[in-house]
Amino acid sequence: MPSGLRILYDPIWKGRVAATRKYQEFKSEFREQAARLVVDNARAIAEVARELGVNETTLGNWVKKHRETHPDDEPELELSERARLRELERRNRELEMENTFLKMGLL
Repeated sequence: MPSGLRILYDPIWKGRVAATRKYQEFKSEFREQAARLVVDNARAIAEVARELGVNETTLGNWVKKHRETHPDDEPELELSERARLRELERRNRELEMENTFLKMGLL
C-alpha cells in the first residue's frame, strides 16, 4: 500500500470501505516556491498544481497568501495586456447586461 494512504474499516460491511489520504503538511519553503512559480511566471494554478501533485485549491490559497504578503512582487502589465484587460472587462459588462435582460425576459 502506498505511504500516506490508510484503509478505513467498516464493521457493518466487515471489510475495507475506502482509501483516503492522510493530511499532508508542506514546508513553508515549498509553499513559497510553488506560489512563486505561479506569480513570477504568470502560469495557471491548475497547471502548476498538476506538476507538483498538489490540490488546486491548496495552491490557490498559497498564491493568495503570497500576493497579500508580497504585493510589490507582481509584474506590471504591459501595454498590450492592459488593452486586453480593458477589452475583457468591457465584454464582461456587456454579457452581464445581456444576462440581466434575458432573466427579465426583455431580450
